Amino acid sequence: MGSVPNEARMTLLEQQQEAYNYAMELASATVLPRTLRTAIELNIFEIISRIGSGAENPDAAVMVDRILRLLASYSILTCSVVDDDNGRVRRRYGLARSYGELVLLKELSSAGGNPFNKLYGMSLFEYLATDPRFNKVFNVAMSNHSTITMKSMLEIYRGFDGLWVLVDVGGGIDANLNMIISKHPSIKGINFNLPHVVADAPSFPGVEHVGGDMFASVPSGNAIFMKWILHDRSDENCLKVLKNCWKPLPEQGKVIVMEGILPGTPETTRKAQGLFHMDLIMLVQTPGRKERTEKDFESLAQGAGFSGFAKLSTSFGLWIMEFTK
Repeated sequence: MGSVPNEARMTLLEQQQEAYNYAMELASATVLPRTLRTAIELNIFEIISRIGSGAENPDAAVMVDRILRLLASYSILTCSVVDDDNGRVRRRYGLARSYGELVLLKELSSAGGNPFNKLYGMSLFEYLATDPRFNKVFNVAMSNHSTITMKSMLEIYRGFDGLWVLVDVGGGIDANLNMIISKHPSIKGINFNLPHVVADAPSFPGVEHVGGDMFASVPSGNAIFMKWILHDRSDENCLKVLKNCWKPLPEQGKVIVMEGILPGTPETTRKAQGLFHMDLIMLVQTPGRKERTEKDFESLAQGAGFSGFAKLSTSFGLWIMEFTK
């Protein structure tokens, strides 16, 4: 009996997700070569080779660790994970045998700081407020991404059932709420974002656009939705936003978080590689931006005062998590 092609064995959703992962990989295609160049210029391969495959530097900068995770996801480095005496995760990196020729002798150098801030003199989100053209391109890109991911997520996630007021924090021009309310028309939607963002938002049935600052306060509802918001912010700022979400929620109210979840140990799947690509994009654009592991998200939920944490549904590389009050 002849073998069945891989494409024939995959479901339609699996084919769509694989195509999505590949498209996201192409969109961030410059990340791997630039990361590899940075690792070479920092002598990382030579240092690991000289110390040995079991090498670990417990004082290594978080930035370097994030570079190493991406390289490990491509099998350029090996990686193992251990827990220290304080319960913290430590990653140990080794040089993959097939990449020993990448070891070059260069002087270790690093200017530090944040590349985007150095180039433009401000953070990414500050810059968006100064450049109407780029602001519109950015918001349309986020809207198009939501159209792809939300359609699939709404087919498998049932957590919007029974809600009557849903606040989308940082939802851009809000394709998210439009799709949610189209499927759940009994929900009243509040699109909460910065004034210059909601100024470009089109009118949607059942959606009210409200301008404001999530670091000051968040409108009340019996649930709050955030897609790709926490990865844009440091742990400290995430806690500020989540605490502001906790305050107006009723008991058993919830924050519905939609984010990518990093594996604790780098994997060589296209899905994992895409997440590590995104993590490096976060690293160079704004201080504190990063992708997180499941344990990281649970710690944020607990730190903000939420009593419940659950990882529920996944589609197109993103997970739905619920933080329950």
